[in-house]
Amino acid sequence: MDLSTLGTETRNERTADLDRMPVTELLSVMNDEDQTVAVAVRDALPQIAAAVEAITESLRRGGRLVYLGAGTSGRIGLLDAVECPPTFGTAPEQVVGLLSGGPGAFVTAVEGAEDEPRRAVADLEEIGLNERDTVVGLAASGRTPYVIGGLEHAAARGAVTVTVACNRDAVVSRYADIPIEIPTGPEVLTGSTRLKAGTAEKMVCNMLSTASMVRSGKTYGNLMVDVKASNDKLVDRARRIVVQATGATPDTAAEALRAAGGHAKTAIVMLLAHCTAEEAARRLSEAHGDTRTAVGRP
Repeated sequence: MDLSTLGTETRNERTADLDRMPVTELLSVMNDEDQTVAVAVRDALPQIAAAVEAITESLRRGGRLVYLGAGTSGRIGLLDAVECPPTFGTAPEQVVGLLSGGPGAFVTAVEGAEDEPRRAVADLEEIGLNERDTVVGLAASGRTPYVIGGLEHAAARGAVTVTVACNRDAVVSRYADIPIEIPTGPEVLTGSTRLKAGTAEKMVCNMLSTASMVRSGKTYGNLMVDVKASNDKLVDRARRIVVQATGATPDTAAEALRAAGGHAKTAIVMLLAHCTAEEAARRLSEAHGDTRTAVGRP
């Protein structure tokens, strides 16, 4: 497919005089264009939902969510992956972000890395990809060789494959069990897919990780009860989460958290089920981490 024919590469007529616009007009046009992204994402909700179900099933089977991408797309996947352990208490290896060129390419671009499919094969081999995993290939253009190579390898290993592209009839979609296409159209700055396309990819990644974690019992209502209280802000958040979930006083919540080793979910079960930390941990284990089941609430 000729790159110049892609919607993300065509010129946006609304911004043809971008360099002559007053700042307020320039920002207004950017804001107007950004508002079209959420609408485009909404149109793909059925496909995103199917991907969430696949990822949730992978996590339940002890598999992983693996993001794969180059450039901005890869950085967005990596960003989503590294936020999962502090937010949801996942093990670092449960949600993985693979960026063409390696982790160092997050800061400094590795030119040409995205054009080498074999790099993706090596990266997936290094993490021991298997049939329990779900691989999400992120490619704004929809044609990145690194992503295609990774998807082919993932399929050969029996993993579920998902793609996120920002053009219709994307090449990568042909390699996916669940293709997600978000046609974001011409960028304000021609070809700069870190703008609308990048925003769309971030929105989809937000949905994939958050919804699959919710479905995996990582929340209680809308509270992040598996948060890792690794700094003062998060210690305070964990205390407030316990208060909000149980109605306990701040002092009672803090005491329960101390007994629970700082784990908000365990403290919540202790208070709602009127049990010890050990009993709460047992209940959660039997409930596969689901708080409502552990406390016997619908």
